[in-house]
Amino acid sequence: MKQLAGVLALIACHAAQADEVQVAVAANFTAPMQKIAAAFEQDTGHKAVLAFGATGKFYAQIVNGAPFEVLLAADDETPARLEAERRTVPGTRFTYATGKLALWSAKDGYVDDQGQVLKTGNYAHLAIANPKTAPYGAAAIETLNKLGVYDRVQGKLVQGENIAQTHQFVSTGNAPLGFVALSQVYRDGRFASGSGWIVPDNLHGPIRQDAVILARGGANPAAKALASYLKSNKARAIIRSYGYAL
Repeated sequence: MKQLAGVLALIACHAAQADEVQVAVAANFTAPMQKIAAAFEQDTGHKAVLAFGATGKFYAQIVNGAPFEVLLAADDETPARLEAERRTVPGTRFTYATGKLALWSAKDGYVDDQGQVLKTGNYAHLAIANPKTAPYGAAAIETLNKLGVYDRVQGKLVQGENIAQTHQFVSTGNAPLGFVALSQVYRDGRFASGSGWIVPDNLHGPIRQDAVILARGGANPAAKALASYLKSNKARAIIRSYGYAL
């Protein structure tokens, strides 16, 4: 009985120490964050409750009182803006990943490894994320301008609300190709399916993705624990496996 009581006390103590944290996650980081959240819960006992979407929309929701405690943005500007507006815990903002843009098609052999299909392909639609709310969409527009093809393809652009919807357009064949986050189509050093071109970094500004603990998370131990966990070797290995730079 004493042994059983000891086990129950240990379980109760662990449960008391475990907390939930509400996390707003940029859509491009969906797959790696799902893996990280599972490992985080296993290693710490804390549970990360995840919501995925466009960074610009998350900003508006946070300003209007959404109960998020941690933001993993698709840029560095939004967390900095929230910080300047005193909506974050001071000193908690950091870059958790640097994103990469890819031109991708669900069809094997459709996109060449230099992206020349943009100039030579006879395609009806080119999918991008909304450049006003999604940093990967803004990077796509910047890339098209740098390549000198924006005017040529402008009439073919179809916009996803966020990078997740943009990937869906391409993966279902509604658009033969599109600009997506490399992390959505890349696993362990290669494209997991279809064909793609990793857009060189010099064709758009760096996609630095910052995380920050929001003011609502200031008193939540799980928020601080998650921020620390994102810097751990285990989390960083997961992030790298999806094609992000650190």
